[in-house]
Amino acid sequence: MTSTKTALVTGANKGIGFQIAAGLAERGYRVAVGARDDERREAALAQLRRTGADVVGVRIDVNSNESVARAIDELDAELGHLDAVVNNAGISGPTGDGALQDPLTLDLDVVRADVETNVLGAVRVINAALPLLRRSPSPRIVNVSTNMASLALRTGPVMAAYAPSKTMLNAMTVQYARRFAETDPGILINAVCPGFVATDFTGFSGSRTPVEGAAVAITYATLPAGSPTGGFFDDAGQIPW
Repeated sequence: MTSTKTALVTGANKGIGFQIAAGLAERGYRVAVGARDDERREAALAQLRRTGADVVGVRIDVNSNESVARAIDELDAELGHLDAVVNNAGISGPTGDGALQDPLTLDLDVVRADVETNVLGAVRVINAALPLLRRSPSPRIVNVSTNMASLALRTGPVMAAYAPSKTMLNAMTVQYARRFAETDPGILINAVCPGFVATDFTGFSGSRTPVEGAAVAITYATLPAGSPTGGFFDDAGQIPW
């Protein structure tokens, strides 16, 4: 196995995911830029390579078992192992019509779509990538969440599809951490909140830059041994659940 550290970042063709990929590359990782849109992925790869980043592209649709399995097979052949997986790909669901995510008039198809991508997509990627992660001496998994998922803080607008989907993602993070403690104690998995970042995801209305938002994911993707697992963090530390 090569001594070069490797990482997969999903949804890495733009915004926070792009900056996570860039930041990991700056730290010497060989980064797989995961995205389902071929044109946007290639544009991101070209931009990253102009900075000297060691990156490879992989087509991955986290909603598809077949796409995820094929992507991991490609990374097995290309990289041989994974030191970090960052599950950044996600959706908010429609926000233009408040009724769609109002719990009193909830569109259940919106809930299903958010859970499919934000929760099941991460599960697909983690489980498919486990054989490659187990080849690393210090594997790390990061699930990109939001403080809107906190049942204690209750931040942001009422979004009864998006916010609960991220709450479930946090809960799955805990379940993985408990299981890994029994079977794979070297694997550390945490959920992180990038904050309110100005990207197309937020209509560019956020107060933080994508670089600032990416920092916490990079930190938890590169944790030293003995660091926390099964937690929920932002730049300031642990977030109330």
